[in-house]
Amino acid sequence: MKKQKVLSLAINTVLAGSLLMGATAAMAYEPGDFIVRAGAANVDPNDDSDALKLDGATLPGTEVEVDDDTQLGITFTYMLTDHLGLGLLAATPFEHDIKADLTGIGAGKVDAGSTKHLPPTLTLQYFPMASDSKFQPYIGAGINYTNFFDEEVDSELETLLGHGSMELDASWGLAFQAGMDYMINEHWLINASVWYLDIDTDAKIDTAAGVVKTEVDIDPWVYMIGVGYKF
Repeated sequence: MKKQKVLSLAINTVLAGSLLMGATAAMAYEPGDFIVRAGAANVDPNDDSDALKLDGATLPGTEVEVDDDTQLGITFTYMLTDHLGLGLLAATPFEHDIKADLTGIGAGKVDAGSTKHLPPTLTLQYFPMASDSKFQPYIGAGINYTNFFDEEVDSELETLLGHGSMELDASWGLAFQAGMDYMINEHWLINASVWYLDIDTDAKIDTAAGVVKTEVDIDPWVYMIGVGYKF
């Protein structure tokens, strides 16, 4: 909720600025324009998981939780027309700590491990304003691919189940986006944007006590505020 309030404040601030300073200038978004944006990107999982299974036996009252992380986000837009652009979300690798809620079997919450991932996301973006408007809101939809790597099992889980190794399957899913650019001058701009990514993965942890498996819906909101350059 806090992150949503921050993003809402940024959007309202830029919108107010556009109304005060005037809506148009010689800063048009035209076919062939390339826009690069960079800033702080936060991946905030809206996670949900099935109960954990140990060697196929369901452990009732158990689940997996994934925390958030902030990294350098980089986005690109190539304008196909005055109103349509092809957008790409990229970033430095996000790293998430994973907790196992084992309350149902009397062990409480324990640190299960961590993983890194890259979530490249391709969207078709629609810019409804006139091409020469300083304020350029947009919406987009497309596809996300998430690749997990550097998975590690935490010592807390290993204390319970013995030495282990973790593997998370890669994910393909839909992606939805909303954002805005505000042109400061002919080339520089301020940007705020948000994505919803459909990320699902099968998690497997091989331990001395057996194989632990579960299906996890990560489905994060991604928030980004930054600056950009159009050329």
